[in-house]
Amino acid sequence: MTAAPLSWHIRSLADAEPVPWRNGGGITRELAAGPDAAAWRWRISVAEVAQDGPFSHFPEVDRFFAVISGAGVRLTFPDQSVVLTAQDEPLSFSGASACDCRLLSGPTVDFNLMSQGLHAKLVRCLDGKQDVKAQASDILGFYAIDPLQIISQDASLEVPAHTLCWHVATHALELQGKGASFLAWSLSSHPAS
Repeated sequence: MTAAPLSWHIRSLADAEPVPWRNGGGITRELAAGPDAAAWRWRISVAEVAQDGPFSHFPEVDRFFAVISGAGVRLTFPDQSVVLTAQDEPLSFSGASACDCRLLSGPTVDFNLMSQGLHAKLVRCLDGKQDVKAQASDILGFYAIDPLQIISQDASLEVPAHTLCWHVATHALELQGKGASFLAWSLSSHPAS
């Protein structure tokens, strides 16, 4: 008996409506939120940052931030300053922290993963592959910066560039992403192992 193919949610960046920031510093495209956009416990978006400025405050929210394209940014917190480029691992920080963003050399495009009360993980993969494991009820997914292939035990999925895809696991599983540049992410209500 073979397992049923995995059910995927897929959202292209081009299909997401751009929403201008109130301060005029950029635009955000929301790609996914759960359980719904109004009362989310997790949210994924891509932002085009056009000028320096502070990040919005999100108390009780855990954030991951990754540069997708552009020269990069310097994020300054009360206790540290971090330079991030499109080659660096995503940065995890509290949404309650004061954070000032300075562009290194021109606009950037950035990936944001926000969660409330969940165990989140976000990793970057360059020119290779990345395994992602999940337990039942976990959400796991990928953001294809370049075209991406996702391989499961019995099937594969081809994902175009600039596309988010995710799956809600009904049982324990392991997937592998293969591509030149992508982000792999997961959300779990289980304690981190």
